[in-house]
Amino acid sequence: MTAISTEKAPAAIGPYSQARIAGGLLFVSGQLPIDPATGEFVSQDAVEQMKQCICNIAAIAEAAGTSLSKTVKTTILLTELSGFAAINEAYGAFFEAPYPARATFEVSALPKGAKVEVEAVIELA
Repeated sequence: MTAISTEKAPAAIGPYSQARIAGGLLFVSGQLPIDPATGEFVSQDAVEQMKQCICNIAAIAEAAGTSLSKTVKTTILLTELSGFAAINEAYGAFFEAPYPARATFEVSALPKGAKVEVEAVIELA
């Protein structure tokens, strides 16, 4: 298994890799809405946070030699499921049919007080 790391996405905040390659797939750890240039959240708005999470995943995919278009599955964690419709609409702009498989969960809290976290499994190019 190979670990993937890029400065174009936030560094891991614990004992884990940004992503690992195994069996022809890229497993991307949950990404917080951190702008890698500033180390801060891009916004307190959940939709803007989700967009940054996806941008971080795209940067990690690129570092692994693949792309967001090869995404097989994502998991979205939200602290407020009431914002699902807006999150869903913004999320859809990142992908084309056939869309990745996906699960979305409401959680009581996320690291650093984030409102959104997104993880992904991406096929290698």
